[in-house]
Amino acid sequence: MLDVAILISGQGSNLQALIEACEEPDFPARIVVVISNNPDSYGLQHARKAGLPTAVINHRDFEDRETFENAIDEELKNHKAKFICLAGFMRILEARFVNRWKDRILNIHPSLLPAFKGLHTQERALEAGVRFTGCTVHIVRPEMDDGPIILQAAVAVDPEDTAENLSEKVLRLEHIIYPEALKLMAMGRVSISGNKAIIEKATYHKGGLISPEIL
Repeated sequence: MLDVAILISGQGSNLQALIEACEEPDFPARIVVVISNNPDSYGLQHARKAGLPTAVINHRDFEDRETFENAIDEELKNHKAKFICLAGFMRILEARFVNRWKDRILNIHPSLLPAFKGLHTQERALEAGVRFTGCTVHIVRPEMDDGPIILQAAVAVDPEDTAENLSEKVLRLEHIIYPEALKLMAMGRVSISGNKAIIEKATYHKGGLISPEIL
Protein backbone atom coordinates (compact mmCIF):
# COMPACT_ATOMS: atom_id res chain seq x y z
CA MET A 1 0.00 0.00 0.00
CA LEU A 2 1.45 3.34 -1.09
CA ASP A 3 0.94 6.21 1.37
CA VAL A 4 0.15 9.33 -0.66
CA ALA A 5 -0.11 13.04 0.16
CA ILE A 6 -2.23 15.28 -2.07
CA LEU A 7 -1.27 18.94 -2.52
CA ILE A 8 -4.06 21.29 -3.60
CA SER A 9 -4.87 24.98 -4.01
CA GLY A 10 -8.38 25.20 -5.40
CA GLN A 11 -11.63 23.38 -6.04
CA GLY A 12 -10.20 19.90 -5.65
CA SER A 13 -12.06 18.01 -8.38
CA ASN A 14 -9.02 15.86 -9.15
CA LEU A 15 -8.58 15.37 -5.41
CA GLN A 16 -12.15 14.03 -5.28
CA ALA A 17 -11.41 11.63 -8.13
CA LEU A 18 -8.35 10.36 -6.24
CA ILE A 19 -10.35 10.06 -3.00
CA GLU A 20 -12.99 7.94 -4.72
CA ALA A 21 -10.35 5.72 -6.31
CA CYS A 22 -8.51 5.21 -3.02
CA GLU A 23 -11.77 4.22 -1.33
CA GLU A 24 -12.00 1.17 -3.59
CA PRO A 25 -11.00 -1.91 -1.56
CA ASP A 26 -8.45 -3.17 -4.10
CA PHE A 27 -6.81 0.19 -4.86
CA PRO A 28 -3.08 -0.02 -4.03
CA ALA A 29 -2.70 3.48 -2.54
CA ARG A 30 -4.20 5.43 0.34
CA ILE A 31 -4.29 9.15 1.08
CA VAL A 32 -2.58 9.99 4.37
CA VAL A 33 -2.89 13.79 4.25
CA VAL A 34 -4.27 16.59 2.07
CA ILE A 35 -2.22 19.80 2.19
CA SER A 36 -3.35 23.16 0.83
CA ASN A 37 -1.46 26.41 0.49
CA ASN A 38 -4.84 28.16 0.30
CA PRO A 39 -6.93 28.22 3.50
CA ASP A 40 -10.05 28.86 1.40
CA SER A 41 -9.52 25.90 -0.93
CA TYR A 42 -12.81 24.07 -1.47
CA GLY A 43 -10.81 20.89 -1.84
CA LEU A 44 -10.27 20.88 1.92
CA GLN A 45 -14.01 20.26 2.29
CA HIS A 46 -13.74 17.20 0.03
CA ALA A 47 -10.95 15.87 2.23
CA ARG A 48 -12.73 16.51 5.51
CA LYS A 49 -15.93 14.96 4.22
CA ALA A 50 -13.91 11.84 3.43
CA GLY A 51 -12.42 11.86 6.93
CA LEU A 52 -8.89 12.56 5.73
CA PRO A 53 -6.27 14.51 7.70
CA THR A 54 -5.75 18.02 6.33
CA ALA A 55 -3.20 20.77 6.79
CA VAL A 56 -3.05 24.38 5.61
CA ILE A 57 0.44 25.70 4.89
CA ASN A 58 -0.16 29.17 3.53
CA HIS A 59 2.77 30.32 1.39
CA ARG A 60 2.00 33.91 2.39
CA ASP A 61 3.06 33.09 5.96
CA PHE A 62 6.65 32.36 4.91
CA GLU A 63 9.44 34.72 4.02
CA ASP A 64 10.64 32.67 1.06
CA ARG A 65 9.90 29.58 -0.98
CA GLU A 66 12.50 27.45 0.77
CA THR A 67 10.99 27.83 4.24
CA PHE A 68 7.51 27.26 2.78
CA GLU A 69 8.60 24.03 1.12
CA ASN A 70 10.46 22.91 4.25
CA ALA A 71 7.18 23.27 6.15
CA ILE A 72 5.45 21.10 3.56
CA ASP A 73 8.22 18.54 3.79
CA GLU A 74 7.88 18.42 7.59
CA GLU A 75 4.12 17.84 7.28
CA LEU A 76 4.74 15.05 4.79
CA LYS A 77 7.16 13.40 7.21
CA ASN A 78 4.68 13.75 10.08
CA HIS A 79 2.16 11.72 8.09
CA LYS A 80 4.78 9.27 6.76
CA ALA A 81 3.88 10.05 3.16
CA LYS A 82 5.94 8.17 0.58
CA PHE A 83 4.51 9.78 -2.56
CA ILE A 84 2.97 13.10 -3.62
CA CYS A 85 0.19 13.94 -6.06
CA LEU A 86 -0.20 17.56 -7.13
CA ALA A 87 -3.90 18.16 -7.80
CA GLY A 88 -4.30 21.76 -8.82
CA PHE A 89 -1.43 22.91 -6.60
CA MET A 90 -0.71 26.39 -7.93
CA ARG A 91 2.82 26.86 -6.63
CA ILE A 92 6.00 26.06 -8.51
CA LEU A 93 8.20 23.74 -6.44
CA GLU A 94 11.90 24.53 -6.32
CA ALA A 95 14.52 22.09 -7.55
CA ARG A 96 15.73 21.19 -4.06
CA PHE A 97 12.26 19.98 -3.08
CA VAL A 98 11.62 18.16 -6.35
CA ASN A 99 14.99 16.42 -6.21
CA ARG A 100 14.41 15.43 -2.59
CA TRP A 101 11.27 13.63 -3.78
CA LYS A 102 12.70 12.55 -7.14
CA ASP A 103 10.39 10.22 -9.09
CA ARG A 104 7.85 10.40 -6.25
CA ILE A 105 5.78 13.40 -7.35
CA LEU A 106 2.97 13.16 -9.90
CA ASN A 107 1.28 16.10 -11.59
CA ILE A 108 -1.62 16.42 -14.00
CA HIS A 109 -1.59 19.11 -16.68
CA PRO A 110 -4.48 20.08 -18.99
CA SER A 111 -2.66 19.67 -22.30
CA LEU A 112 -0.89 17.01 -24.29
CA LEU A 113 2.60 17.78 -23.08
CA PRO A 114 5.05 18.97 -24.25
CA ALA A 115 2.49 21.23 -25.96
CA PHE A 116 1.07 24.22 -24.08
CA LYS A 117 3.03 24.20 -20.87
CA GLY A 118 1.96 26.73 -18.26
CA LEU A 119 -1.40 28.49 -17.89
CA HIS A 120 -4.36 29.22 -20.20
CA THR A 121 -3.87 25.97 -22.05
CA GLN A 122 -7.28 25.74 -23.73
CA GLU A 123 -7.23 29.35 -24.92
CA ARG A 124 -3.84 28.70 -26.46
CA ALA A 125 -5.00 25.41 -27.99
CA LEU A 126 -7.91 27.18 -29.67
CA GLU A 127 -5.66 30.00 -30.89
CA ALA A 128 -3.25 27.46 -32.35
CA GLY A 129 -6.06 25.69 -34.21
CA VAL A 130 -5.15 22.21 -32.98
CA ARG A 131 -7.52 19.36 -33.81
CA PHE A 132 -6.92 17.51 -30.55
CA THR A 133 -5.97 18.49 -27.04
CA GLY A 134 -6.10 16.63 -23.75
CA CYS A 135 -4.31 16.05 -20.49
CA THR A 136 -1.09 14.50 -19.23
CA VAL A 137 -0.04 12.84 -15.99
CA HIS A 138 3.71 13.07 -15.55
CA ILE A 139 6.51 12.69 -13.04
CA VAL A 140 7.55 16.13 -11.82
CA ARG A 141 10.93 17.58 -12.69
CA PRO A 142 12.32 21.00 -11.65
CA GLU A 143 11.41 22.50 -15.01
CA MET A 144 7.78 23.61 -15.27
CA ASP A 145 5.39 20.98 -16.65
CA ASP A 146 8.27 18.70 -17.56
CA GLY A 147 9.13 15.11 -16.76
CA PRO A 148 8.45 11.50 -17.78
CA ILE A 149 4.93 11.05 -19.10
CA ILE A 150 2.87 8.32 -17.44
CA LEU A 151 -0.52 8.71 -19.16
CA GLN A 152 -2.19 10.96 -21.69
CA ALA A 153 -5.76 11.20 -22.93
CA ALA A 154 -6.97 13.16 -25.95
CA VAL A 155 -10.21 14.87 -26.92
CA ALA A 156 -11.21 16.31 -30.28
CA VAL A 157 -11.46 20.07 -30.56
CA ASP A 158 -14.79 20.94 -32.19
CA PRO A 159 -15.33 24.13 -34.24
CA GLU A 160 -17.87 25.42 -31.72
CA ASP A 161 -15.69 24.79 -28.67
CA THR A 162 -14.92 27.62 -26.28
CA ALA A 163 -12.09 27.61 -23.77
CA GLU A 164 -14.62 26.99 -21.01
CA ASN A 165 -16.36 23.93 -22.44
CA LEU A 166 -13.08 22.56 -23.79
CA SER A 167 -11.69 22.77 -20.26
CA GLU A 168 -14.72 20.82 -19.04
CA LYS A 169 -14.15 18.07 -21.61
CA VAL A 170 -10.48 17.81 -20.65
CA LEU A 171 -11.30 17.81 -16.93
CA ARG A 172 -13.53 14.75 -17.36
CA LEU A 173 -10.53 12.93 -18.83
CA GLU A 174 -8.30 14.13 -15.99
CA HIS A 175 -10.61 12.44 -13.49
CA ILE A 176 -10.11 9.15 -15.35
CA ILE A 177 -6.38 9.10 -15.97
CA TYR A 178 -5.06 10.56 -12.72
CA PRO A 179 -6.29 7.67 -10.55
CA GLU A 180 -5.15 5.26 -13.27
CA ALA A 181 -1.65 6.75 -13.25
CA LEU A 182 -1.45 6.62 -9.46
CA LYS A 183 -2.49 2.98 -9.60
CA LEU A 184 0.32 2.22 -12.05
CA MET A 185 2.86 3.88 -9.77
CA ALA A 186 1.53 2.18 -6.63
CA MET A 187 1.62 -1.23 -8.29
CA GLY A 188 5.26 -0.74 -9.23
CA ARG A 189 4.43 -1.02 -12.92
CA VAL A 190 6.39 2.10 -13.90
CA SER A 191 10.14 2.48 -14.22
CA ILE A 192 11.87 5.72 -15.12
CA SER A 193 14.65 5.77 -17.70
CA GLY A 194 16.01 9.25 -18.28
CA ASN A 195 13.06 11.37 -19.27
CA LYS A 196 10.85 8.45 -20.24
CA ALA A 197 8.49 6.26 -18.23
CA ILE A 198 8.34 2.58 -19.10
CA ILE A 199 5.09 0.84 -18.16
CA GLU A 200 5.26 -2.88 -17.49
CA LYS A 201 2.62 -5.06 -19.14
CA ALA A 202 0.78 -2.09 -20.60
CA THR A 203 -2.26 -2.44 -22.83
CA TYR A 204 -4.16 0.15 -24.84
CA HIS A 205 -7.87 0.63 -24.41
CA LYS A 206 -10.63 3.24 -24.28
CA GLY A 207 -9.25 5.58 -26.88
CA GLY A 208 -5.59 5.16 -26.09
CA LEU A 209 -5.47 5.17 -22.30
CA ILE A 210 -2.74 2.92 -20.98
CA SER A 211 -3.32 0.59 -18.09
CA PRO A 212 -1.66 -2.54 -16.72
CA GLU A 213 -3.08 -5.93 -17.47
CA ILE A 214 -4.90 -7.01 -14.32
CA LEU A 215 -4.47 -10.75 -14.18
